Amino acid sequence: MRHNKLKAGIMLLAFAAASLPAMAEQAAGNGMSPEMQAQMAKMSPEMKQQIMSYTPELRQKVMGLSPDIRATMNKVHAQHTRKSNQLTLRQVMQEILSDYQGIAAALAVDNAEQAVDSARRLANHRIPKGGLLPYFPLDKMNSTDMAVLPVMNDAVEGSALRLAEAAEKGDMATAATHMSDIMSGCVACHQKFRGIPGVSPQLMTPVAVKGK
Repeated sequence: MRHNKLKAGIMLLAFAAASLPAMAEQAAGNGMSPEMQAQMAKMSPEMKQQIMSYTPELRQKVMGLSPDIRATMNKVHAQHTRKSNQLTLRQVMQEILSDYQGIAAALAVDNAEQAVDSARRLANHRIPKGGLLPYFPLDKMNSTDMAVLPVMNDAVEGSALRLAEAAEKGDMATAATHMSDIMSGCVACHQKFRGIPGVSPQLMTPVAVKGK
Protein backbone atom coordinates (compact mmCIF):
# COMPACT_ATOMS: atom_id res chain seq x y z
CA MET A 1 0.00 0.00 0.00
CA ARG A 2 2.80 2.42 0.93
CA HIS A 3 4.64 1.52 -2.26
CA ASN A 4 1.56 2.30 -4.35
CA LYS A 5 1.07 5.68 -2.65
CA LEU A 6 4.73 6.55 -3.22
CA LYS A 7 4.47 5.57 -6.87
CA ALA A 8 1.32 7.65 -7.31
CA GLY A 9 3.00 10.64 -5.69
CA ILE A 10 6.00 10.37 -8.00
CA MET A 11 3.73 10.17 -11.04
CA LEU A 12 1.81 13.24 -9.86
CA LEU A 13 5.01 15.24 -9.44
CA ALA A 14 6.22 14.15 -12.85
CA PHE A 15 2.94 15.23 -14.45
CA ALA A 16 3.09 18.63 -12.73
CA ALA A 17 6.68 19.13 -13.85
CA ALA A 18 5.76 18.24 -17.42
CA SER A 19 2.86 20.70 -17.33
CA LEU A 20 4.89 23.72 -16.23
CA PRO A 21 6.48 24.46 -19.63
CA ALA A 22 3.08 24.22 -21.33
CA MET A 23 1.54 26.60 -18.77
CA ALA A 24 4.42 29.02 -19.19
CA GLU A 25 4.10 28.83 -22.96
CA GLN A 26 0.36 29.50 -22.74
CA ALA A 27 0.90 32.54 -20.53
CA ALA A 28 3.59 33.86 -22.87
CA GLY A 29 1.31 33.26 -25.86
CA ASN A 30 -1.37 35.35 -24.21
CA GLY A 31 1.10 38.19 -23.69
CA MET A 32 1.03 37.63 -19.92
CA SER A 33 4.28 38.56 -18.23
CA PRO A 34 4.74 37.65 -14.54
CA GLU A 35 4.05 41.29 -13.66
CA MET A 36 0.78 41.26 -15.62
CA GLN A 37 -0.27 38.01 -14.00
CA ALA A 38 0.36 39.55 -10.57
CA GLN A 39 -1.77 42.57 -11.49
CA MET A 40 -4.59 40.38 -12.77
CA ALA A 41 -4.63 38.44 -9.52
CA LYS A 42 -5.94 41.60 -7.84
CA MET A 43 -8.79 42.08 -10.32
CA SER A 44 -12.38 40.93 -10.13
CA PRO A 45 -13.22 37.66 -11.95
CA GLU A 46 -15.32 39.60 -14.46
CA MET A 47 -12.46 41.98 -15.28
CA LYS A 48 -10.05 39.06 -15.67
CA GLN A 49 -12.38 37.35 -18.11
CA GLN A 50 -12.74 40.53 -20.15
CA ILE A 51 -9.00 41.16 -20.32
CA MET A 52 -8.31 37.61 -21.49
CA SER A 53 -10.65 38.27 -24.45
CA TYR A 54 -8.63 41.32 -25.55
CA THR A 55 -5.98 41.35 -28.24
CA PRO A 56 -2.39 41.31 -26.87
CA GLU A 57 -1.95 44.96 -27.92
CA LEU A 58 -5.07 46.11 -26.06
CA ARG A 59 -4.18 43.95 -23.07
CA GLN A 60 -0.79 45.64 -22.80
CA LYS A 61 -2.46 49.05 -22.95
CA VAL A 62 -5.00 48.17 -20.24
CA MET A 63 -2.39 46.69 -17.94
CA GLY A 64 -0.30 49.83 -18.40
CA LEU A 65 -3.05 52.02 -16.93
CA SER A 66 -2.58 53.29 -13.40
CA PRO A 67 -4.10 51.28 -10.53
CA ASP A 68 -6.53 54.17 -9.90
CA ILE A 69 -7.86 54.08 -13.47
CA ARG A 70 -8.25 50.30 -13.41
CA ALA A 71 -10.03 50.57 -10.05
CA THR A 72 -12.39 53.16 -11.54
CA MET A 73 -13.24 50.87 -14.46
CA ASN A 74 -13.79 47.98 -12.05
CA LYS A 75 -16.16 50.17 -10.04
CA VAL A 76 -18.09 51.29 -13.13
CA HIS A 77 -18.54 47.72 -14.31
CA ALA A 78 -19.60 46.58 -10.84
CA GLN A 79 -22.23 49.33 -10.53
CA HIS A 80 -23.96 48.28 -13.74
CA THR A 81 -26.21 45.27 -13.26
CA ARG A 82 -27.16 45.01 -16.94
CA LYS A 83 -24.47 43.43 -19.12
CA SER A 84 -24.59 42.13 -22.67
CA ASN A 85 -22.60 39.42 -24.44
CA GLN A 86 -23.73 40.67 -27.85
CA LEU A 87 -24.19 44.44 -28.01
CA THR A 88 -21.47 46.82 -29.14
CA LEU A 89 -20.85 50.17 -27.46
CA ARG A 90 -22.56 51.96 -30.37
CA GLN A 91 -25.73 49.93 -29.76
CA VAL A 92 -25.55 50.72 -26.04
CA MET A 93 -25.22 54.42 -26.89
CA GLN A 94 -28.35 54.15 -29.02
CA GLU A 95 -30.19 52.77 -25.99
CA ILE A 96 -28.87 55.63 -23.87
CA LEU A 97 -30.15 58.13 -26.44
CA SER A 98 -33.55 56.44 -26.36
CA ASP A 99 -33.64 56.68 -22.56
CA TYR A 100 -32.61 60.35 -22.75
CA GLN A 101 -35.45 61.05 -25.15
CA GLY A 102 -37.78 59.22 -22.79
CA ILE A 103 -36.74 61.56 -19.98
CA ALA A 104 -37.39 64.60 -22.18
CA ALA A 105 -40.84 63.32 -23.15
CA ALA A 106 -41.70 62.64 -19.51
CA LEU A 107 -40.60 66.08 -18.34
CA ALA A 108 -42.63 67.74 -21.09
CA VAL A 109 -45.88 66.18 -19.80
CA ASP A 110 -45.06 66.11 -16.06
CA ASN A 111 -44.81 62.32 -16.00
CA ALA A 112 -42.56 61.88 -12.98
CA GLU A 113 -42.69 58.08 -12.97
CA GLN A 114 -41.54 57.82 -16.57
CA ALA A 115 -38.78 60.35 -15.92
CA VAL A 116 -37.54 58.34 -12.94
CA ASP A 117 -37.62 55.03 -14.83
CA SER A 118 -35.88 56.41 -17.93
CA ALA A 119 -33.24 58.25 -15.88
CA ARG A 120 -32.39 55.22 -13.74
CA ARG A 121 -32.25 53.00 -16.82
CA LEU A 122 -29.86 55.47 -18.46
CA ALA A 123 -27.63 55.52 -15.38
CA ASN A 124 -27.63 51.72 -15.33
CA HIS A 125 -27.10 51.31 -19.07
CA ARG A 126 -25.88 47.99 -20.41
CA ILE A 127 -22.18 47.19 -20.43
CA PRO A 128 -21.30 46.07 -23.98
CA LYS A 129 -19.56 42.88 -25.01
CA GLY A 130 -16.03 42.82 -23.59
CA GLY A 131 -16.70 45.76 -21.27
CA LEU A 132 -16.06 49.41 -22.10
CA LEU A 133 -12.30 49.41 -22.62
CA PRO A 134 -12.14 47.72 -26.05
CA TYR A 135 -14.10 50.62 -27.54
CA PHE A 136 -11.63 53.37 -26.63
CA PRO A 137 -9.02 54.44 -29.24
CA LEU A 138 -5.67 52.80 -28.52
CA ASP A 139 -3.87 56.14 -28.63
CA LYS A 140 -6.13 57.38 -25.81
CA MET A 141 -5.60 54.25 -23.73
CA ASN A 142 -3.28 55.87 -21.21
CA SER A 143 -3.59 57.11 -17.65
CA THR A 144 -3.58 60.81 -18.65
CA ASP A 145 -6.45 60.66 -21.14
CA MET A 146 -8.47 58.10 -19.19
CA ALA A 147 -8.21 60.17 -16.00
CA VAL A 148 -11.17 62.29 -17.15
CA LEU A 149 -13.56 59.31 -17.04
CA PRO A 150 -14.75 59.73 -13.41
CA VAL A 151 -15.79 63.35 -14.07
CA MET A 152 -17.53 62.45 -17.33
CA ASN A 153 -19.23 59.47 -15.75
CA ASP A 154 -20.60 61.64 -12.94
CA ALA A 155 -21.81 64.22 -15.47
CA VAL A 156 -23.83 61.59 -17.34
CA GLU A 157 -24.83 58.87 -14.91
CA GLY A 158 -24.58 60.97 -11.75
CA SER A 159 -26.77 63.68 -13.27
CA ALA A 160 -29.29 61.06 -14.39
CA LEU A 161 -29.56 59.75 -10.83
CA ARG A 162 -29.92 63.27 -9.45
CA LEU A 163 -32.66 63.88 -12.01
CA ALA A 164 -34.45 60.72 -10.87
CA GLU A 165 -34.25 61.79 -7.22
CA ALA A 166 -35.75 65.21 -8.03
CA ALA A 167 -38.54 63.67 -10.11
CA GLU A 168 -39.36 61.23 -7.31
CA LYS A 169 -39.96 64.24 -5.06
CA GLY A 170 -42.21 65.80 -7.69
CA ASP A 171 -39.72 68.61 -8.31
CA MET A 172 -39.85 68.49 -12.11
CA ALA A 173 -38.27 71.94 -12.48
CA THR A 174 -35.12 70.80 -10.71
CA ALA A 175 -35.18 67.52 -12.60
CA ALA A 176 -35.22 69.43 -15.88
CA THR A 177 -32.05 71.33 -14.95
CA HIS A 178 -30.08 68.08 -14.99
CA MET A 179 -30.92 67.38 -18.64
CA SER A 180 -28.24 69.77 -19.90
CA ASP A 181 -25.70 68.24 -17.47
CA ILE A 182 -26.30 64.80 -18.95
CA MET A 183 -25.93 66.06 -22.51
CA SER A 184 -22.81 68.09 -21.64
CA GLY A 185 -21.21 64.93 -20.27
CA CYS A 186 -22.13 62.97 -23.41
CA VAL A 187 -20.73 65.65 -25.72
CA ALA A 188 -17.50 66.02 -23.73
CA CYS A 189 -16.88 62.26 -23.78
CA HIS A 190 -17.59 62.05 -27.52
CA GLN A 191 -15.22 64.91 -28.30
CA LYS A 192 -12.50 63.32 -26.19
CA PHE A 193 -12.74 59.71 -27.32
CA ARG A 194 -14.96 59.38 -30.39
CA GLY A 195 -14.45 62.26 -32.79
CA ILE A 196 -17.00 62.98 -35.52
CA PRO A 197 -18.91 59.84 -36.56
CA GLY A 198 -18.68 58.96 -40.23
CA VAL A 199 -15.69 61.19 -40.99
CA SER A 200 -13.02 59.27 -42.89
CA PRO A 201 -9.30 60.00 -42.38
CA GLN A 202 -8.82 58.82 -45.99
CA LEU A 203 -10.48 61.94 -47.44
CA MET A 204 -8.28 64.81 -48.51
CA THR A 205 -9.10 68.32 -47.32
CA PRO A 206 -11.36 69.93 -49.97
CA VAL A 207 -9.56 72.48 -52.13
CA ALA A 208 -11.34 75.79 -52.65
CA VAL A 209 -12.35 76.46 -56.23
CA LYS A 210 -10.91 79.68 -57.62
CA GLY A 211 -13.40 82.43 -58.11
CA LYS A 212 -15.91 81.01 -55.62
